[in-house]
Amino acid sequence: MDATDHLPCQRHLFEIPDDISYLDAAAWSPLPRAVREAGEAGLLVKARPWDHPREAVPAQAERARRAAARLIGATTDDVAIMGSVSHAMATAAANLTVAPGGRVLRVADEFPSLRYAFDRLATARGLIVEEVPRPGDGDWTAALLAALGRAGAPPVAVATLTPLHWTDGGLIDLDRLAPAVHAAGAALVIDATQAAGALPVDVGRWRPDFLAFPTYKWALGPYGLAFLYAAPHRQGGAPIEDNIGNRPPAAGARRYDRGELNDPILLPMAATGLELVLSWDASAVATRLRRLTDQLTEGVVGLGVSAAARHLRSPNILGLRAAGGLPPGLADQLRQAGIFASERSGALRLSPHVWADEGDVKRCVKALRHAL
Repeated sequence: MDATDHLPCQRHLFEIPDDISYLDAAAWSPLPRAVREAGEAGLLVKARPWDHPREAVPAQAERARRAAARLIGATTDDVAIMGSVSHAMATAAANLTVAPGGRVLRVADEFPSLRYAFDRLATARGLIVEEVPRPGDGDWTAALLAALGRAGAPPVAVATLTPLHWTDGGLIDLDRLAPAVHAAGAALVIDATQAAGALPVDVGRWRPDFLAFPTYKWALGPYGLAFLYAAPHRQGGAPIEDNIGNRPPAAGARRYDRGELNDPILLPMAATGLELVLSWDASAVATRLRRLTDQLTEGVVGLGVSAAARHLRSPNILGLRAAGGLPPGLADQLRQAGIFASERSGALRLSPHVWADEGDVKRCVKALRHAL
């Protein structure tokens, strides 16, 4: 066990070479060996269907649904299986009843999956889209609270929020914001893409109308699969696609399930990844990632880049910015040194997960000292 608290490094579960520092979980994660093996076994179901009865596949859907529900503190009946977060958000937007003239509240530079469906809703229902500008002091939570309670502003109809800003890990404290949204009488829609699997996510605490997350990032699963939580009072709506699986007698959030649900490859992969994440304590994962991002922050002192104050950034993503902008091609330079990260909206985004350790931090800091 290293210095990152009670959860030891899990690199042995992955196929990451010793000379690679993969700090890009916020883009997509490498698959654990067990998840890859689950996918390979699923391929055989399609390659040799005479040896693998299709009747066994629906159980994999319920296995994945059950694991997704556990991850966010929901019941199995509250979770729909989607093809993507954009599919989930389109479903959520289509099932909100809002009065004209209200506001759709979100942060500036939000990820497209959380923008487009609600832009369409705003146009169709006569709503005003308000994007809270990036605060100069980095305090997204205070800026959003001020926008929620601004005197004389139209009422907030829908708040579309995330636990952190996807570009640089800026904290958006839903423990403070969710009660304020509810007090304003607004619907709350949460995109937990950059949190589920890395941070504690609890629908019982935040009480969203809808919450969605995919499996291909922090949940250590495949691309092309996501989950939508629908609060009990939001489960009587209509799916955006009709298929034999989501028509009555399907009930609860299953009414929103995607077509071609019974995928013999993606479902067991997603379930295996989710069950692996569930085998760790979510708070221990967050603590481990906090210490790694803290070490990265300490390591770049004096290099002309800076991050938000510790209390204003999420544990799992560190965004580094430079006053005059990052040097061109910085991420490419790091990649040549075996360091994998992303540049997003002017920030170098470093996002370690459970496979990373202090050696990765030191290698990254050394490469940054050379590049900067």
